[in-house]
Amino acid sequence: MRQVIFSLLFLVGLISCTTQNEKKEVAEIPPSEEEIIARGRYLVSSIGCEDCHTPKVMTDHGPVPDPENHFAGHMEGDLRDKVSKDALANWALFNMSLTAAVGPWGITYAANISSDESGIGTWTDEQFIRAMREGRYKGLEGTRKLLPPMPWQNFANLTDDDLKAMLKYLQSTKPIRNVVPEPVSPTEF
Repeated sequence: MRQVIFSLLFLVGLISCTTQNEKKEVAEIPPSEEEIIARGRYLVSSIGCEDCHTPKVMTDHGPVPDPENHFAGHMEGDLRDKVSKDALANWALFNMSLTAAVGPWGITYAANISSDESGIGTWTDEQFIRAMREGRYKGLEGTRKLLPPMPWQNFANLTDDDLKAMLKYLQSTKPIRNVVPEPVSPTEF
């Protein structure tokens, strides 16, 4: 009986070691580029990047994204001559394409986040992560902070893999050449 118990314990230990070793030997397969882009597309559309970074066209059902200018950012030029300073005492306003915002901070224009070099086509993972985590313009150290209404603080807790997937997706989109105007200080209009 004692030998049977010893044999059973030995067998259980052997099976346990074999199972643990088998778990260690199974390598996780990294996601394919297509899977990373699909994850990025999911995140970008769930987070609502298109809401500000794609110009809208007005329809009888309200604003809809302009499919020809997906992620192109603000395309209407400088709007400072169209802003009434009196309205800013009590309001934050958007232009009709929903790509420019005006408030106590001044005028801000949604960036081009298409794959063109005038957008984020040449950005590195590090730049995109810095922009989303630290709110730095073009993701470059020492640059100005991103201005409202860009909610970069909401993205600061995304994983590096999520942010890299978002950039990979955006860099797979149609390139649209569009240099967006610089923000305008409230003292300039």
